[in-house]
Amino acid sequence: MPAKPMKFSLPCSCVLAALPLFAPQSPAGTAGLLAPKPAQAVAQAPAYPPGIPKELFEIDRVIDGDTIWIQYHGQQEKLRLMCVDTEEKLAVDTGSASKPGTVFGESCAKWAQDYFAALGSEGKKPGVGIYFPAGREQRDAFGRLLCHIILPDGKDFNVLLVEEGKSPYFNKYGNSLVAHEIFVAAQKRAMSKHKGIWDPDTNVPLDKTAPSVRRPYESLLPWWDARADAIDVFRKREQSEPKLVADAENPASLKLAAERGGEVEVFGSIERLFDEKSGDWTLLMRGEDKKAQLRVRVPSDKRTAFDKLDLAHLNDENRQNYIWVRGKIRDGSRGFELDAPDPAQLRKAQPHYPKTGAPKKP
Repeated sequence: MPAKPMKFSLPCSCVLAALPLFAPQSPAGTAGLLAPKPAQAVAQAPAYPPGIPKELFEIDRVIDGDTIWIQYHGQQEKLRLMCVDTEEKLAVDTGSASKPGTVFGESCAKWAQDYFAALGSEGKKPGVGIYFPAGREQRDAFGRLLCHIILPDGKDFNVLLVEEGKSPYFNKYGNSLVAHEIFVAAQKRAMSKHKGIWDPDTNVPLDKTAPSVRRPYESLLPWWDARADAIDVFRKREQSEPKLVADAENPASLKLAAERGGEVEVFGSIERLFDEKSGDWTLLMRGEDKKAQLRVRVPSDKRTAFDKLDLAHLNDENRQNYIWVRGKIRDGSRGFELDAPDPAQLRKAQPHYPKTGAPKKP
């Protein structure tokens, strides 16, 4: 943490409130703002932009720029806003050099708290609409609802964060299904105007001898792009060969593959590796539902054959960690299972990263 104050830019909320991200549509285009739809293996993305939300959900608490608690269908839910990743507050220790707590993270959290507070009225909490780009309710590995926040006037708050330089276009978990070009254009405008995180002076201490706590976007952006490219390959295969591929993060997709019984290629990332009591090795794939994750079983006597894949380091920083796993999925006692006695059943997703050469600069 710098010993001296650091300077940063902070646009006023009155400018943000008037930003014309897109013209609001009629309530007819609000498919993603209603009650959650049943999970599907491949869902149709709803219309975007969704327009004025039919239903507003009360905000309970704003943690930072991209983490918010709301009242959702009778219970409190934590939202994680998709395609954005604001900087962390100084007190937060993520344990990652690529996501340190920063002064700008502090200012962004305060700005978000003030911004949403201004949407409320005396004696009434502010309310917002939520939108699921995949056409179904999605959650991350921590149980948070993954969504866009749609403001009462129809503006997309996620896009607003990128437009104002509060966040990069965070495509680490895939390009936006509905607003990729909008996010790309918003980020280019923020960069060209040196807004927020794209201001060279943001998070640079006034005292040049003090340490600088900055997020390394020059190395993060190409890493995220490589991951997004790998996900795009999966999405195209999912559309063209739905019976031959499955999504490790989607329990409905795994269930359909198990019911069909044929061999498929599963796309996803490994959450962790561990030994079973039998001596077998389990690759636990990351998934939305902890009770329905895919467990790839490697027999104990075949384990050394997998050493060449270097799976233990696949989740290191700045690595392309998506993989394809081939086999038959079956229902198991703790979710879904797939036997993988042969390392040829696993292949790393392309494009491989890191690549040789200098990373692109924002």
